Amino acid sequence: MKRSLPLLCLALGGLITGCGQNTPATFKYDTTKVTRGDLVQYVAATGLLSAVVSVDVGSQVSGKISALNADFNSPVKKGQLVAEIDPSTYMAAMRQAEGDLASAQAEATLKRQNLQRKKVLVPQRAATELDLDQAVAELAQAEAAVSIKQAALDKTKVDLSYCKITAPVDGIVISRKVDAGQTVAAVMTTPVLFTIAQDITKMHIIAAVSEADIGQVKDGQTVDFYVDAFPDEVFHGKVVQVRKAPTTTQNVVTYETVIDVDNPEQKLFPGMTANVSILVSERKNVTKVPNTGLRFTPPDGSKFEHPVPAKLQRSQRLAFRLGADGATLTPIVVKAGITDGVDSEILEGVADGDRVVISAIAEKKSGMFGGPPSH
Repeated sequence: MKRSLPLLCLALGGLITGCGQNTPATFKYDTTKVTRGDLVQYVAATGLLSAVVSVDVGSQVSGKISALNADFNSPVKKGQLVAEIDPSTYMAAMRQAEGDLASAQAEATLKRQNLQRKKVLVPQRAATELDLDQAVAELAQAEAAVSIKQAALDKTKVDLSYCKITAPVDGIVISRKVDAGQTVAAVMTTPVLFTIAQDITKMHIIAAVSEADIGQVKDGQTVDFYVDAFPDEVFHGKVVQVRKAPTTTQNVVTYETVIDVDNPEQKLFPGMTANVSILVSERKNVTKVPNTGLRFTPPDGSKFEHPVPAKLQRSQRLAFRLGADGATLTPIVVKAGITDGVDSEILEGVADGDRVVISAIAEKKSGMFGGPPSH
């Protein structure tokens, strides 16, 4: 009897449908209502918090750190002594330069006196004009040597002054990178001893905004953000600069966006990662529909009241209205505005109270004679 079932289905094919596993599927559609409400659109990004002005304090001379007068979190004033380098070598160099200068000055004095004698002897024919010219040249050389030795002495004094390292700005030490007794070498680059944040009650976020979103970001836009240290607290800021220089990382192009942040309680520390939401657009009392209604794709086998448009403009989306029979779909081209990631603004195409399809569930019809399919 089981072997004759396919033949029976074939014989009754024009009269009975839904035989066995070849039964066509029908669909149950879920819909959602078009409503009115407010929408805000954000651009999401991440960035690092930093002080508005952060200064690296370095050493222009090499030597051993003989004293450290500041540490992590130390408040400092501009001109305050924060470190000292052992000055012994530079003091010796200064004394040597002072001796060289004194020697050059003595030589210049001798040459000057010699020139005076030549000026007296030449009229008396006790010396020639050549002797006088030579004396003039020797004095000029001696005076030049004095200038060179004076410059060398000035340099040693400057180097000696660099042994006392002072704070260039008022602020707080956020990093100390040396210890007392450590030797620093200022050969190719200036070694950094401290980093001083001028004022951490005012901070910046340097956020990396993707190239797809940067066109919506403008100066003056408000920003909400949070940091992992305070996950339940929302902080606020404002966009102050959108930098046009691109940064490419693994083929992803981003642009630096500078956000001003007030930090009166000094909760936020430099270097914290900020998860940023930039408010780029806001709409009041607009027609909106859930994004699921604009992403719905009818399954194969769906019935349509008229053909589905093949090509849409950039701002257009496709939605579907369910017919009165509960089985026929009507394609609707809508013009979308902003989105908050959940709902989208609808500028035209549907009206308040309309219902659009958001999902479809396939339902198998029952088998032969109303019973379950035979196996």
